[in-house]
Amino acid sequence: MVTRRQLLAASAAGGAAVLVPAGGAAGRALAAVAPLDAGEIPKYVVPLRIPPAMPAVTTSPERDEYVIAVRQFRQQILPPSWPRTTVWGYGSTAHPGSFGYPAPTIMARVGRPVRVTWVNQLVDGRGDYLPHLLPVDPTLHWANPPGGPAGRDRHGHWDGDPQGYRGPVPQVVHLHGGHSPQESDGHSEAWYLPVARDLPSDFALTGSTYREFRSRFAEASGLRWAPGSATFEYANDQRSCTLWYHDHSLGLTRENVYAGPAGFYLLGGGDDLPEGVLPGPTPARNDPPNVRYHDIPLLIQDRSFTADGDLLYPDARSSHGDVPPLWTSGFSGSAIVVNGRTWPTLTVQRRRYRFRLLNGCNSRFLLLSVAAHATARPARPVLPVWQIGSDGGFLPEPVPHERVTLGPAQRVDAIVDFTDVPAGTELYLVNEGPDWAYAGGRPGVDFDPADPHTTGQVLRFVVTDATGADSSVPPEQLRLPSHSRLGPAQRVRRLSLNERRSGGSMIMLLGVLDERGRGLPLRWSDPVTEQPTLGDTEVWEVRNFTRHVHPVHLHQVQFELLGRGHSGRSLPGPGDRGRLDTVLAYPWEVTRIKAHFDLPGRYAWHCHLLEHEDNEMMRPLNVLPRGGAAAGDGGSPTGAVVPETVSTDAG
Repeated sequence: MVTRRQLLAASAAGGAAVLVPAGGAAGRALAAVAPLDAGEIPKYVVPLRIPPAMPAVTTSPERDEYVIAVRQFRQQILPPSWPRTTVWGYGSTAHPGSFGYPAPTIMARVGRPVRVTWVNQLVDGRGDYLPHLLPVDPTLHWANPPGGPAGRDRHGHWDGDPQGYRGPVPQVVHLHGGHSPQESDGHSEAWYLPVARDLPSDFALTGSTYREFRSRFAEASGLRWAPGSATFEYANDQRSCTLWYHDHSLGLTRENVYAGPAGFYLLGGGDDLPEGVLPGPTPARNDPPNVRYHDIPLLIQDRSFTADGDLLYPDARSSHGDVPPLWTSGFSGSAIVVNGRTWPTLTVQRRRYRFRLLNGCNSRFLLLSVAAHATARPARPVLPVWQIGSDGGFLPEPVPHERVTLGPAQRVDAIVDFTDVPAGTELYLVNEGPDWAYAGGRPGVDFDPADPHTTGQVLRFVVTDATGADSSVPPEQLRLPSHSRLGPAQRVRRLSLNERRSGGSMIMLLGVLDERGRGLPLRWSDPVTEQPTLGDTEVWEVRNFTRHVHPVHLHQVQFELLGRGHSGRSLPGPGDRGRLDTVLAYPWEVTRIKAHFDLPGRYAWHCHLLEHEDNEMMRPLNVLPRGGAAAGDGGSPTGAVVPETVSTDAG
């Protein structure tokens, strides 16, 4: 039997001779880590990196197939004269040069299935497992491989080592916003360890739902998952939209995603407008070199670094009772990274561009605008950001914004028109969101905006003359595809976002309402309360009893926002009138959404502030076959149409 102490010693010895650099601040004594002053990082000295299309393994009349692994490597995130950074990222196993942070974009088509074998290759050149780049808190309710099959997916133990858990790292990939069957959803308890020669014999190699989902997939497809991997199939039976994929391991999402594994999944076709109406092209497989792209995904994240270029993440150790020794309730990085580079420059022509904006931060909210001055606050927008879509596809009509609000995991499909901007002009994508927790309101009035010299800047645009005609339609003239609204709801659920003090820290929890309308907090392991019946449409009334805005994400569905405010009846803004999979729930308000559940099985709903998600702000979402058990959450069935709009409640 391998003991905990022997495991730590073995991982330390293995890390001394690995061929793939162990890297990361967690690999050294935490007291010796020197943070890098983000104000010293030169801005706008490197071009924006546009992720290429992910190479497919095979394409057939039935589907596209990929084999995609997560690996560890070094990448130039800071400017070229600065040290490279050890990160994790996805790439095609058949194309070693494809690995990157962010990963290549999976280009999919509506109605054409995509099958991906996801492989955990977090091993070194000798085949030994690689420990995490960051300190891992084993006391949370997490994957817990050292617990063995009987103790996995539970709270673990901390033996006092300042680096926390140093064993093999679980992985499982979630297609965020995808309409996926349960066995392909990336359930947090369906994780798997890499195939490594030094895996401890008493460790659990997979999560508690892995075997069940492996069997379901084999029954449906005739394929069996290989060790250290999982094969998922995405039917792509939803609207064209901007999705993304990232790790979703139980209790490790914040640190796994922070290490780098994330990429875009662009679903085209279906209700797309005719070619040439919207700016394009976007990267495609087998593109020749030097293609000029006018449809550009932008993954915006905040990161902190050490003076050696390693990723830096707080450990927030505490001696207060049951407060986790390494977990922190929120994170704000000191530098902005776009598509894997700090403060890059994008050269644009005098024409229209389509930007797929994605907030990939752990906890930071972004308030984005295009300004002529990088540091002037309040920022004075000089070009509108025309929103044409949200998480789940096109809006009913284009919406001009001076400032776009994006919570973590949210996407905005936008057009920016540079046609009338003189060549030689420099413009800036700036951020006026706060550097700490977001509670809503206006920058400079209700909260201090991000530091204008660092996290208040995102990207520089340098405008040049156009080299060809722009056939795209001006955004104010676009006619977007129309879609029907969801039908009547069969049930209303009343749910809650809650704060609870634990030791010296505040823990956030999801829950239901009790008979007096108060929040009843529940943990991931508590009995399931959200159990819609297959084929039903439900209204969820989510009451936020906390002081902060929470981005609430439901797996499986793209839902409609019905209303906000103290009663939940205030009309949503025009940018929120499309389909969503992540909605902002504001403090002391009710957020009302409507969703249709048409796939059976086990899913989840959670706050997408990753530090909250990893420490109990996630709940099971089980879709039952007809005739299943009652909901058990105080929700009430209704035969009437649930009112979607009313009122003058200003919220």
